[in-house]
Amino acid sequence: MSSNDEKEKLRISRRAFLRTMGIGAAASTAVATGVLQAPLAESAVPPKVEGLDYVPVELKVNGRRYALTIETRRSLADVLRTELELTGTKIGCNQGECGACTVIIDGRAMYSCLLLAVNVQGKNIETIEGLSRGGRLHPLQSAFIEKDAYQCGWCTPGQIMASKALLDKNKNPTLAEVKTAVSGNICRCAAYNHIFEAVLAAAKKL
Repeated sequence: MSSNDEKEKLRISRRAFLRTMGIGAAASTAVATGVLQAPLAESAVPPKVEGLDYVPVELKVNGRRYALTIETRRSLADVLRTELELTGTKIGCNQGECGACTVIIDGRAMYSCLLLAVNVQGKNIETIEGLSRGGRLHPLQSAFIEKDAYQCGWCTPGQIMASKALLDKNKNPTLAEVKTAVSGNICRCAAYNHIFEAVLAAAKKL
């Protein structure tokens, strides 16, 4: 074989190699970005969970009673969002640290992500959806709008519910009391001063 033939064979081999690598890289990128769905390896498919306990529960939410059959391990936040479609209750950290899932239970502001739904039967549960009446916003909701007390809005339902629990018990709170009431609710947009102003303004309306 001549040297020219060897060079031509080498070029063809390199070209084929690069073409193959390019196709492989493109396929990997498509899978990673979701353009293509890579088949799951058998070991990656989660195993079926056996032995879960399902029980009938009755929840009283915003004055209405709901009869459900749910797993005993499910949180109140999860049930509110998925079963009752009350998605105003947000799940942020799911660890009881951010306060986005705050609801009011028997007059107390509580993290619904830390509560099992089966343990709140017979209790009065209030969510953000229950605040407005006849198409009219609650004074807290109106004050949050007027005082620009939200940015992205993710923490807003929890902030309002924590504030309502305070105002239900204390119609004329001080700034320090407002700060304490919402101290368990994180606002990642740092609109705290606007939130404090909104709660104090709502207190005057109430």
